[in-house]
Amino acid sequence: MLVLGMDSTAPAAHSWFDDIHALIAGSLFVALGMTMFGHAGLLTGGVAGVAFLASYASGLPFGLFFFLLSLPFFVLSWYRLGPAFTFKSFGAVALVSVCTTLAPKVVRFELLNPWVASVLGGFLIGFGLLALLRHQASVGGVNILAQWLQQARGYSAGKVQMSVDLVVVLAALWVLPPLQVAQSVVGAVAIGAILALNHKPGRYLGV
Repeated sequence: MLVLGMDSTAPAAHSWFDDIHALIAGSLFVALGMTMFGHAGLLTGGVAGVAFLASYASGLPFGLFFFLLSLPFFVLSWYRLGPAFTFKSFGAVALVSVCTTLAPKVVRFELLNPWVASVLGGFLIGFGLLALLRHQASVGGVNILAQWLQQARGYSAGKVQMSVDLVVVLAALWVLPPLQVAQSVVGAVAIGAILALNHKPGRYLGV
C-alpha cells in the first residue's frame, strides 16, 4: 500500500536491536558451519582456510588463528568502511573465534558425512555472512575486502569471496588428499553461491 508523501523505496534503517540480533545470529551460523568443516577435516577459503591449516598442523584451536589472522584486515576496514563497520566486524570475529573454540564442549557429531558437511556447513556460513553483511558487518579477512570492492567498485561480494576461496582451497592440494580438497571446493561454492545470489547492489534496502 502506497502512502502519499512517503517514499516506499526509501531504505528502512536498522535499529541497534536489529544489528545486535544479526551480529549474534550471523556469527553463530558461521561458527556452526566452521565447526562442521573442522569436524569433517575440510577447508574453506581466505583467512579461515589458513586458520584451518594452522590448526590442523599445530593442534591448537581454529578460533585462535582465525582471530589473530583477521586483525590486519581491520586496518582496511577502519579506513575504507568506517569505524561502525569495523567495530561490528571485530565483535563478529571475536564471537566466531570464541564459539568455535568452545564448540567441542557443547556440540558433538556422532555421524557427519564430509559431503553433507561441505554443503550444509557452506550454506550455514553463507547465510551467516549474508546476515552480517546486510547489517554492515563481516567476519574479517577476505570478507572485508569483498564488501569494500562491492561498495567501491560495484563488484559482486559473493563472486569475489568465491573466487578467493576457490584459489585458497585448490592451493591445499599440496597438503591435503584430493578428495578432501574436492569436498572443500563444494563448501566454498556453497558459501559463495549464497552471497552471489542474495547480496547484490540495490537488492536489499535495509541500512
